[in-house]
Amino acid sequence: MPPETPQKAQEPPRPSALVQAIESLGRGLIERVEDLGRLVTLGADVARLSVRRPLRLTNLFFQLDFVGVGSVFIVLLTGLFTGMVFANQSARAFAMFDAQSLVGPTVALVLTRELAPVFSALMMTMRAGSAMCTELGTMRVTEQVDALETMAVNPVQFLLVPRVLAGLFMVPVLTLLFDTAGIFGAYLVSVSVQGVSAGTFITRTQQWLEPVDVFEGLIKGAVFGLAVALICCFKGYNATGGAKGVGQATTEAMVNSALSIFILDFIVGVLLH
Repeated sequence: MPPETPQKAQEPPRPSALVQAIESLGRGLIERVEDLGRLVTLGADVARLSVRRPLRLTNLFFQLDFVGVGSVFIVLLTGLFTGMVFANQSARAFAMFDAQSLVGPTVALVLTRELAPVFSALMMTMRAGSAMCTELGTMRVTEQVDALETMAVNPVQFLLVPRVLAGLFMVPVLTLLFDTAGIFGAYLVSVSVQGVSAGTFITRTQQWLEPVDVFEGLIKGAVFGLAVALICCFKGYNATGGAKGVGQATTEAMVNSALSIFILDFIVGVLLH
């Protein structure tokens, strides 16, 4: 009898495209939950180390200057033109109802409650947040963070705490500057271009704008600044993979920071009302 030919081992069936898509979605969801947990843990460490000696005041003042003073010009410019554009469009809309006197309070309320904290945090994200993430990521991949640990220096307290506190303290200040520039820009356009009475603009704004509206924007600015600084520091501190990994971490930090600003804007707005 002829010898039997050995049978080839059957390959396991490949999963369908639907199963692969579900698995990919599940892996991505698990990674996001893990990152959120690590971010919360890092935030707790930052809060604990921010009140522990040594306080690193020199590092803190340097970061306050970098995040706050360095962002003044771009925030003022953004606020000025935001107020001008919004006033121009509002005046054209209110003119259809002969209600140009509402331009001032409308612009002031929208700026102080929503646009000022959101835009200030976005400007801080693009300028200071990206720099934080890139700097920390470079220090991580070049083993400078490991060198700090070798010298018995806590890298979270030395590197992250000053940056997170700077974001928490300076974004509300930038929000106030944005409010001032935006209302001034709205005044220029309303009075000079749209023909609204200067007295009417100022009187109506004083009548409808209350301190609680400004405080709401400041609270949002503090929350946004804390979230952005923490996310950028988290991504940079945990960067891997050399220069490519640093670039990827910075991209993820920018996207996540922008999304967190809009999500927190809704959550904080609901809680405050």
